[in-house]
Amino acid sequence: MEIGEIRFSRDHIWVRADDEILVTLGITDFLQEKLGEIYSLRLPEEGEEIIKEEAFSAVEARNGRRELIAPISGEVIEVNYEALEVPEIINEDPFAEGWLLRVEMPSGQEFDDLLTEEEYEEFLSEEEELEED
Repeated sequence: MEIGEIRFSRDHIWVRADDEILVTLGITDFLQEKLGEIYSLRLPEEGEEIIKEEAFSAVEARNGRRELIAPISGEVIEVNYEALEVPEIINEDPFAEGWLLRVEMPSGQEFDDLLTEEEYEEFLSEEEELEED
């Protein structure tokens, strides 16, 4: 796990390593495009735990409602209140202004298990091929 490195989940959540234990989460460009304009967002409170492979949030968007699945486990340290108030920023800038949570992870292993950018690109290609069939 390198500082600044970004990994991806198969559920289209990106995770950026801010230091050895702190990560920032957000939704990928792919997912925000698929959802369309996001107009409502639910996030956990600071101090709550999120659990890998369980829903931690729900997004209401033009193309429907979707639960977001946690790519890692840990304690929510910070919530992007601006994204809660102005969810469109997630569509406009999902990797910077539109981040969702900062989380303290007990283990860097979960981060290392996520897809690299290259692996995620391959995964997206496979997904698109499946959708075309």
